Amino acid sequence: MRRPVLLTAVVAASSALSAAAALPEESSCANSAGAAPSDFAALARQAGRPQIDGLDIVYLSPLGDPAHANTWRNIIVHQTEGPPGSARREATDQFAYPTKRGVTIWVETDGTVYWSVAENLIPTHGEGGDRNDNKYIDNSKTFHQVVKTNSIGVEFIGNYPDVAKPATPEQVRAWLLLARVLQERYGIPPDRIYAHNWIDFKDQRYCEGCALATLARQQAYCPTSLR
Repeated sequence: MRRPVLLTAVVAASSALSAAAALPEESSCANSAGAAPSDFAALARQAGRPQIDGLDIVYLSPLGDPAHANTWRNIIVHQTEGPPGSARREATDQFAYPTKRGVTIWVETDGTVYWSVAENLIPTHGEGGDRNDNKYIDNSKTFHQVVKTNSIGVEFIGNYPDVAKPATPEQVRAWLLLARVLQERYGIPPDRIYAHNWIDFKDQRYCEGCALATLARQQAYCPTSLR
């Protein structure tokens, strides 16, 4: 659902993504904005293939009761060197082999979201939360704690051949709404949204997922279950 605060964030996103990601603000439910509309909250927790206004989402696997999903406590933002147009293929491969290296959700450069595998399955992603240098965030809260078994992964396609290429405006627009959906569905506060680079030692040429994770945290969205 389109909200004024979401549109404002999208307008500001272009400059934020073109610059180096700053240290993320500590955003929690304590400083969250107003309550989520009841229709959005209900739709985010719906089974089947719920369609949310403003989000183009393709479900290769339908959703079930979120109470029966894996216990997702975190969201990890990934970026891949896959070329534009490869999100559907990557999601389809993940659907065929759910636990292979990859993620649950893939986002194309045009903003289309592909939900690849059932929410009770655990793809292989992340390196086990092995970053411990506190370079971006306090890693005492993530070291060997933010891992594949408790973190749902979202992968953004398209930074090929330039790995430092930022996400597209369409991806940013989709992400800011998708992040809220995931937070509402699984009861995840904003300070549990992580860039892959914040929790693992990654490619030194760019900060993987950092700008996207920062933008999502800055929304300060608090799910209904934590209010």
